[in-house]
Amino acid sequence: MLPLPTLQDFDELMGLLREAMFPTVYGQQDAMARQHNHQHIAMLLEKHALKVLTACSQDTTESMEQRAQAIVGEFMSQLPEIDRLLTTDVDAITDNDPAVDSRLEVISCYPAITVMLHYRVAHALHKLGLPLLPRMITERAHSLTGIDIHPAASIGASFGIDHGTGIVIGATTIIGHHVMLYQGVTLGAKNFQHDADGRLANLPRHPIIEDHVTIYSNTSVLGRVRIGHHSVIGGNLWITHDVEPYSQIRQSRPIKHVGFSDGAGI
Repeated sequence: MLPLPTLQDFDELMGLLREAMFPTVYGQQDAMARQHNHQHIAMLLEKHALKVLTACSQDTTESMEQRAQAIVGEFMSQLPEIDRLLTTDVDAITDNDPAVDSRLEVISCYPAITVMLHYRVAHALHKLGLPLLPRMITERAHSLTGIDIHPAASIGASFGIDHGTGIVIGATTIIGHHVMLYQGVTLGAKNFQHDADGRLANLPRHPIIEDHVTIYSNTSVLGRVRIGHHSVIGGNLWITHDVEPYSQIRQSRPIKHVGFSDGAGI
């Protein structure tokens, strides 16, 4: 069995993809350099794909080589769409954070762009049926940024993350367009179901977040609940129910009672 890709392998691959997605920032502007960059991406990705296919499959080496080539060929054809989505992510942060001075600052400094580059690449590879490698890519981003996005999650265009540390997005989460999350937000499962053999069933169990939703820091949205479009969910909340479109959910203000004693009011 071939050895699995190393952290250095991932960093090399993602560095090349970063150059491909942001050529004006990372110096790959002329056509010949970009062509060489794409060829290098395809070569490395095919090598790493073959490693994980060998580890995860009992097929012959020849069939796995053909599968790796097919996956990488289709992935390379999707680079323009990945590029478009990442551009919308950059715009979402640029347009919604008053601390931003330029798109250059967002691309070069913001952890949200690092994690979304890794996620959008991993998600495309996941949808193409490549095992293990997509998860390894997003876990590398997790270790770099503190933001944990499963590659199977579905995230629309113009996705904004502000600060970001501690964000968790589960595998069956569906996020629409123009959604903004702040640090510490969890889009997770409330409970798990088992199949007839008693094994955990991989069923939809994470939230659906519709378009134009903002969720503020340290809020947990759990279970297969739907947050309606154009809603604002305040910070430090625990949401386990559907929320209607155009809603504003906030913490209740504390009620002060004079004379509480001996556990009264619990």
